[in-house]
Amino acid sequence: MADVRLTPEAAEQLDALHMPILARVLKILERLENWPEVSGARALRGELAGRFRIRTGDYRVQFYPADGAVIVERIGHRDGFYDED
Repeated sequence: MADVRLTPEAAEQLDALHMPILARVLKILERLENWPEVSGARALRGELAGRFRIRTGDYRVQFYPADGAVIVERIGHRDGFYDED
């Protein structure tokens, strides 16, 4: 099992979610504990190569594997999710 860790930015984004979306994202975080046997994860390309995303409805969770852990970097709505900050 992989240890799922959230960056400070991802933790803030998780805290800001409304309850129905929060419940769905928490289920995704539980599924990520079984990395790499997680269905629905897609590899990102370009500048985000090496990272993955998994979706639930209109929301995305961006993460990358690192030393037996899964690091969640971003959680948010698909609109502008991949735009540079």
